[in-house]
Amino acid sequence: MTNVAYVALACGIIIGLGAVGACIGIALMGGRYLEASARQPELINTLQVKMFLLAGLIDANFLIGVGVAMLFAFANPFAG
Repeated sequence: MTNVAYVALACGIIIGLGAVGACIGIALMGGRYLEASARQPELINTLQVKMFLLAGLIDANFLIGVGVAMLFAFANPFAG
């Protein structure tokens, strides 16, 4: 395999594992939010703000991985 093939494989792994991790993280967070809001309904507003903040951070983590994969795909430092 050439370096370009390894880079393409690495980009797929970066994006795939990042997507799986983000999906699992958001699913766990959403489940815990529903459990917490069912136990203490008076804290729904506070918990909702924190949940959306964490959802944004989890998605940002995935998008950073996509950016790194795009860097390797289009401006490949290993292909020269």
